[in-house]
Amino acid sequence: MTEFREMRRKRQLLPDEESIGILQESTSGTLALLGDGGYPYAVPISHVYVEGRLYFHSALSGHKIDAIRNCDKASFCVIDQDHVQPETYTTHFRSVIAFGRISIVEDEAEKLAAARRLGDKYNPGHDEALQKEIESGLARMLVIRLDIEHLTGKEAIELVRKRNNS
Repeated sequence: MTEFREMRRKRQLLPDEESIGILQESTSGTLALLGDGGYPYAVPISHVYVEGRLYFHSALSGHKIDAIRNCDKASFCVIDQDHVQPETYTTHFRSVIAFGRISIVEDEAEKLAAARRLGDKYNPGHDEALQKEIESGLARMLVIRLDIEHLTGKEAIELVRKRNNS
């Protein structure tokens, strides 16, 4: 198993439950892969968090899929908050980075469950429409899973101080 770096500024580390909450509530993030020619490939993408895993949907082919097939290591970053503070030349941020192994879901039951969870997250309460979308589009869609091995959430020191003074 890979040894992941400890965060240097430990006071700014978010508890795992807050980091998971950010992953559950956020609507998009950036998936980072090893792309063509060894260049990093980072792509904005929608996601859903389920019990230590992130699920994404994708077209059947493309740069992202080629990268996943060539290297199973990936990271996914979500920015929860980013308030620019011009007078102090900083931002009051909260972000999460998940590291892990990424793969294309081959199991049809898992693929269907992930597609439903994605649909429920982005268009809740429309079960009939979701069912029609899944029936017409599941064969033309890949579902991708990132098994999280390491999770780091961080917030600006100003937010830590504010939290501690509350």
